[in-house]
Amino acid sequence: MAGNSFGTIFKLSTFGESHGAAIGGVIDGCPAGVKLDFDFIQQELIRRKPGQSHITTQRKENDTVEFLSGVFEGVTTGTPIGFTIKNEDQKSKDYSHVKDAFRPSHADFTYEEKYGLRDYRGGGRSSARETACRIVAGAIAKLILKEKNISINAFVKQVGKIKLDKSFEELDFSKTETNVVRCPDEKIAEQMITYIEEIKKQGDTIGGIIQCVIKNTPIGLGEPVFDKLHAVLGHAMLSINAVKGFEIGSGFDSSNFKGSELNDAFLKSNQDDKKIKTKTNNSGGIQGGISNGMPIYFNVAFKPVATVMQKQNSVNKQGEEIILEGKGRHDPCVLPRAVPIVESMAALVLVDFLLLARCSRL
Repeated sequence: MAGNSFGTIFKLSTFGESHGAAIGGVIDGCPAGVKLDFDFIQQELIRRKPGQSHITTQRKENDTVEFLSGVFEGVTTGTPIGFTIKNEDQKSKDYSHVKDAFRPSHADFTYEEKYGLRDYRGGGRSSARETACRIVAGAIAKLILKEKNISINAFVKQVGKIKLDKSFEELDFSKTETNVVRCPDEKIAEQMITYIEEIKKQGDTIGGIIQCVIKNTPIGLGEPVFDKLHAVLGHAMLSINAVKGFEIGSGFDSSNFKGSELNDAFLKSNQDDKKIKTKTNNSGGIQGGISNGMPIYFNVAFKPVATVMQKQNSVNKQGEEIILEGKGRHDPCVLPRAVPIVESMAALVLVDFLLLARCSRL
């Protein structure tokens, strides 16, 4: 199976299945001398882990990371960083009814056709449990970015039709972690939580949008042709389970404007910071595939979780019509747990481009 690695210099390769003994990864290209904050890394895992609230799956996993290599006395050595996270609460019997069945909108059918077999327990390799490995690497990337004063903040902007209609500039990101849905607006968060609770009672699921904001990005990150900064960010986000859409800056709404209305006019630099800025930021902080120093912001659209606790028509491996009903423990809405995943993937992209930038100019 190809496609298990992400990154050019700062590269993450992951392994493991949802119901295997463990999941884990290898981070190659991490610079030596990075002091690791193990409590921070573990806290990032806690933000993603299952069972954290009543609106997430009730699978209970400690998600404790164990580092095997690449770290000495709490500091990275520059060699590959190996780590594992044990799976502790598998209930494989919950999936016995789908052993020979194809669940609607899951990877069952495509895996079976591509590989001739599949691990049906929790989705195997296609399970979102794999994203815990991305959190570990993303947390290390965040520690590197913190040294350069680069911040990454994601939050739930929309659940179903309940939407936070405020610019990110109006929000206090410190409020994102004050509620279980991870929306920095208390009133909208309460509406989102109530709606998810109703969806859960119906045995159904709901999708939504996460917005991510990156501040203090230096000018010049990104390569202007195939490896544009926003193209790689799109690749990173679309690799996350259940993601169906990505838009940066004014995104799809750009098609509704004339160029004279949407262009970001440059402003004269002031005497304080002497940086050239733009009056507006419809470009989302990236022009020509290269960061321009303005805040980078983008939206990531998540579909509803495919497993619903309702009867659905499907077929089995023999092509016979069957009726399936979801069993086990599943998220009615994946967005709250996906917030740290979006941040982690953004951090991996930024660190990789920072390292690539060392090679761009003498």
